This record gives sequence, C-alpha cells and structure tokens, in this order.
Amino acid sequence: MNKKIILLVTIFLFNLHNIHAEDDWSSTGHRVVGEIADQYLKGKTKRQIKRLLKNKSLAFVSTFADEIKSDRRYNEFYTWHYINMPLESNYEDSEKNPNGDLVTGIKYCKKIIKDKNSSDDDKAFYLKLLIHLIGDLHQPMHIGLVEDKGGNDFKLQWFYEDTNLHSVWDRKMIDSFGMSYNELAENADVLSKVQIKAIQQGSVIDWVNETHKITKKVYASVEPDENLRYRYSYLHFDTVRSQLQIAGIRLAKVLNDLF
Repeated sequence: MNKKIILLVTIFLFNLHNIHAEDDWSSTGHRVVGEIADQYLKGKTKRQIKRLLKNKSLAFVSTFADEIKSDRRYNEFYTWHYINMPLESNYEDSEKNPNGDLVTGIKYCKKIIKDKNSSDDDKAFYLKLLIHLIGDLHQPMHIGLVEDKGGNDFKLQWFYEDTNLHSVWDRKMIDSFGMSYNELAENADVLSKVQIKAIQQGSVIDWVNETHKITKKVYASVEPDENLRYRYSYLHFDTVRSQLQIAGIRLAKVLNDLF
C-alpha cells in the first residue's frame, strides 16, 4: 500500500469517527448541567460521589466523555452520545442503532454503578459518562436526523461565518452569550418545588421523546444556508437555558436514585 492510499484511508477513518464530532453541548453547557445538578443532590449522594470522583465536582468531570473520544480504546462509547430518528417518530418506534445510543448507554452506566461487584474505578468511569450523557439527552440536535448527522450537515451561517445547525445549538448561542458556566448556573430560573418535581418525573425514554419535540421545532426554525444573527439567539436562547437547567435537575434525580 503506497503512501497516498494510506493517507486516504486515514482521512476516511478520521471522518467516519467524527460523523458526530460536535454532537453535544459545549464544555460550558455540560458544566452548567453539572453545577445545577450539584444544587439538588442529597447529602448522602454528594458524599458517595465525592469519594468516587476523588473530590472532583460534577462540572469538572462533565466533559470526560468528550475528552476520551480522541482515544481509540473508547470507540465503543461513541454512539452513546446521540440518537437518530425521524421527526415524526418516537424512541419506542424508531430504528435502533445496533452499536447503542443514549438510552442504552445511560442504562448500562446505571447498571455498573449499582452493581455491588463493580470496582470503584469502574463506578467512577461510568459515573462520569452518565453525568455527560444526561446532559447530551437534553441537547435537541442529539435526537436529530440520520440523513444530516444530527444537524452537522445542515449548513448555514452564524454572523456570516460558515457553520451548521448542530453547532449553533451546541455552542454558538452559548458562547455568544458570554457567560461562564458558573454565571449561567447561578442565573438559572427560580422554580417551585412543584415545578422541580414535575421536571423529574418520567423515564429516560420519556425525556428523549420530550427533547425530540424541541428537535422538530429547531429544524423548523431555520432554512439551509440562512445567516443567523442576534434575532435567532433572542428567540431561542431561553430554550437552551431551560434545557440546561432541566438536564441538571434530572441528573440530580438520577444520581439521588442511584446512591
């Protein structure tokens, strides 16, 4: 095999691996989810998590599942970050990825964490994945169409710069807002106990289907090649903030139930 063929194969494999290269909230978004979740953890839960994570915060480890994408040893977890399904479908009726998806990934993480025979190292590893995946579940373009790779191939502009619909929801609006994850978490909406309880109800599949309803609205909110600017953030950033807060509240529920 000559050098040119080797180069082409390498490029193909790189692109194949990165089909969903921007398939979740930005680092800031994930840290917001972790920081909000920490506010709703029970004392016992906090103590056990603190021990497993060696005093690292939820916000700190929330990006771990993205960081390991560059390591081929963890390729098996790649499809856990997203679900592809038609806009008019729901998770129960949609075709499942044989390599796993968000739902199966979250289920497996919980299984390892609950298993008394699991080592602390394994529990910590899957806990870090779980923290990330619950955040991913609430990013609308995670539950996008297979034909455009969750919006990654939906080309448009953000303030005259080429980008894609996925990236706009993943990071562009968050970055443009200019707040740190601490500031965004501190300025989350004030919710009543009744509202919090309502948010925490339902199963992971219920939450997927709920997010998918927002996904449909996201696809309808823009045309291919459109140049998005301030008005788009004005109309949609509240949804981003809300999804981050909901993810944090639900993450706390999942962790409290586990520990």
